[in-house]
Amino acid sequence: MNRLRTISVIGLGYIGLPTAVVLASRGASVVGVDTNEHVVTKINRGEVHIVEPDLDAVTARVVQNGLLRATTCVGEADAFVVAVPTPFHDGKADMAYVNSAVVSIAPVLKAGDLVVLESTSPPGTTEAMVEQFTALRPDLKFPRQQDGTCDVHVAYCPERVLPGRVLVELVENDRIIGGITPECAARAEELYRIFCTGSLLRTDVRTAEMCKLTENSFRDVGIAFANELSVICEKLGINVWELIRLANHHPRVNILQPGPGVGGHCIAVDPWFIVAAAPEHARLIRVAREVNDAKPAHVLTNVKAAIAGAKAAGARPTVGLLGLAFKPDVDDFRESPALQIAEAIADWNNCEVVVSEPHAEKLPGKLGCFKHVRMSEDIHALIREAQIVVMLVNHRQYNEISRTDLQDKAIIDTRGVWS
Repeated sequence: MNRLRTISVIGLGYIGLPTAVVLASRGASVVGVDTNEHVVTKINRGEVHIVEPDLDAVTARVVQNGLLRATTCVGEADAFVVAVPTPFHDGKADMAYVNSAVVSIAPVLKAGDLVVLESTSPPGTTEAMVEQFTALRPDLKFPRQQDGTCDVHVAYCPERVLPGRVLVELVENDRIIGGITPECAARAEELYRIFCTGSLLRTDVRTAEMCKLTENSFRDVGIAFANELSVICEKLGINVWELIRLANHHPRVNILQPGPGVGGHCIAVDPWFIVAAAPEHARLIRVAREVNDAKPAHVLTNVKAAIAGAKAAGARPTVGLLGLAFKPDVDDFRESPALQIAEAIADWNNCEVVVSEPHAEKLPGKLGCFKHVRMSEDIHALIREAQIVVMLVNHRQYNEISRTDLQDKAIIDTRGVWS
């Protein structure tokens, strides 16, 4: 443990910042690195740029105590945790951020250091990092699976936390630790023992990379079943939420809840990493992803029909959209089907659009470009004004909307709140 006097966390987003804060809260000296100067400035003031319960208070405390500071430049450390984005574009993972992190870390590496990748990655990414390090620093010895000796240890440890519970789950959840060699996994375990109370499960690096993708692909398949079921039930005139409630009374059935699609940077993205790695074999995973990707279009068909019905009465209708984040009670709009649906409705320009999103100070995405789209902080005023109400994200603030508030309105309830 004494070997890890200073820990550098590269990337201060939804995973990197909480990880840095939790490490610092356990007494570690942590330097957070991010290319965004605004983010760095806020953190050094003890402030946060993301919404996560208790993160602001803990951040303020560890910054004040001198255990966490942020910078735009990577400096020397004893361990480097890489938590940068890995977007998926045009059928393949974009590893540019990971590659940039390697380039920034390489000059400051020294014998005895540890590098851990946490970013969701295709199998083989961590080994590719080792090859990149080897080319950049030929004076240091990096690990090989067939050779356990090295100067710098490298491992992969995927995050598996739920937004809204990140500070709890970072500590309590079991972690998968995949080392290039067993010694690399052992060194990485030292790092996570600083703050993890869950089990630390060692494996090889490719299995660890695949484990994160497998967990989210499994969930994606389950959601796809629920989403496909909701479309079928709509066609047959069956209340899908009542159906699922009844079916789940079977002792071995646990059907998930349908929605407007799947968002976030994990479930909406990770299955494509598997499909890209083995396209001829990942048939079920591909179809599940296609089912979930198609659900926003189904919702839009229902909204379009409601607008047509309202316009037949001779008025340009107002559509009230409730929620834009990818899931309830977070400020994360990455891959959000709700935002995708809202932007498509705005593009039609055949209605007025009033949006409620409690976790945004301004319209996200390209919604701010439309004159006929505006935000409303008053949920009840939005409901009174709208002829068509679309429930996209069931934020807790919407619990105060009763079914009687929606009389004489067209309702499209993608979350089953009023069904």
